[in-house]
Amino acid sequence: MQAAPTTNPNFTSDGSAASSCANYRTLWSIVLTCALTVFACTYSAIHPNIPSPKDSPVRVLLLHLGIMVAALLVPELLAVWALRQWLWARHISTEFRKHFSVHYAWTQTHSFFALMGGFMLYVDGEPYHILLPDHLLDLIRAGSIDVPTLTAKQIRDRSKGNAISKGLIILQVAWFILQLISRAIYHLETTQLEVGTLAFAVLNFITYAVWWNKPLGVQCSHPVYWKSTKAKLAEVCFDKYVYTPINSTPADYVPLSASENDDLEISIEIVAVSLVDSVVRLIGINVMSPRKLQVPTCDSGNVKLERQESNVLTLVGLFMGTIFGGIHCTAWFYPFPTYQEQVLWRVSAIYITFTQWFHLLVYLLFIPKTEKKKTLRLSFIVMFPGILLYVTARVIIFTLMLTTLRNLRPGAFETVSWAYLLPHL
Repeated sequence: MQAAPTTNPNFTSDGSAASSCANYRTLWSIVLTCALTVFACTYSAIHPNIPSPKDSPVRVLLLHLGIMVAALLVPELLAVWALRQWLWARHISTEFRKHFSVHYAWTQTHSFFALMGGFMLYVDGEPYHILLPDHLLDLIRAGSIDVPTLTAKQIRDRSKGNAISKGLIILQVAWFILQLISRAIYHLETTQLEVGTLAFAVLNFITYAVWWNKPLGVQCSHPVYWKSTKAKLAEVCFDKYVYTPINSTPADYVPLSASENDDLEISIEIVAVSLVDSVVRLIGINVMSPRKLQVPTCDSGNVKLERQESNVLTLVGLFMGTIFGGIHCTAWFYPFPTYQEQVLWRVSAIYITFTQWFHLLVYLLFIPKTEKKKTLRLSFIVMFPGILLYVTARVIIFTLMLTTLRNLRPGAFETVSWAYLLPHL
């Protein structure tokens, strides 16, 4: 196994070698490889909740594209979202297994399916309300509905993804990481585009691992029919949110679980969820409000973690952001077309690496945690500028990943020939 030859070939304006040597790559191959990997880490890795039966295909597509854009700007949030669902799915599985015991094989796939809005209550043959996991279990216990006769195999059959399709995505990501490692071993230049793509690839492994058992691309919920029992339909409470229109600002939207006991300390997880909701609401997107026939896109209120799990999840999210930004910092001494672009990259990389820890410090030291409304308001006022700066830094880095391709040195086109012999897309 040897490194690529150090003799520089004659390169054309598009970065392609004049010779047909297999140890060199073109600018197009660099862009295509990174584009496929980023696509795998965003669009293909997203496991959205089931849409409402009233949503048009265009609305469903636009929602998926919107989540994809969010994954490009803040990919660590996608990984945290997946981990949050995985933690809550474990709780759901435990509760349902206690109830069903040996009569029904409830799996983690069932839990994910219920969490993403997989069970719809039908009344008189019409969809009435989506059933969250706790609703589903309560109604089964009350005898208001029958136990859904849906096996894990049937749920997987509804999914648009399987072990083979997901395995191909992981194969592409693993190959991309391996070939970058080989370039580092043989001291070959790596482009800024590849560094940015590597950051997506690392977080993608976490997302795919925790969402492995979650169905992908399910479009229709499983019908569960209301039975005539002593329980009255009007007495069933489906609302899991309250709205506190104090100043009619996005920061005044609070999950019910956070406002039931106003004397208790509000967790940083709830603050983070509310801040994210506030930001996306300002641009006219509502992903956390409940709908009668659909769970929230980012299921904030129907995920109720224990305090310890919530704190651990928050710390994991902070470390994910640090890892994501730290990977960009590895391009600190890379060649840039201009000095100004190098400074912009360095400043932006440092900011996205450490800003979340600064926000945590501000929250712990200066923001009271006893009054829910005051906590959310102050958090929004203090941290919102930092969130805008973070998004700006991500846009700058994403732009530089592309603009720096205009002036690559010949060493960036050399490659390790054996790396391309491995299977990849």
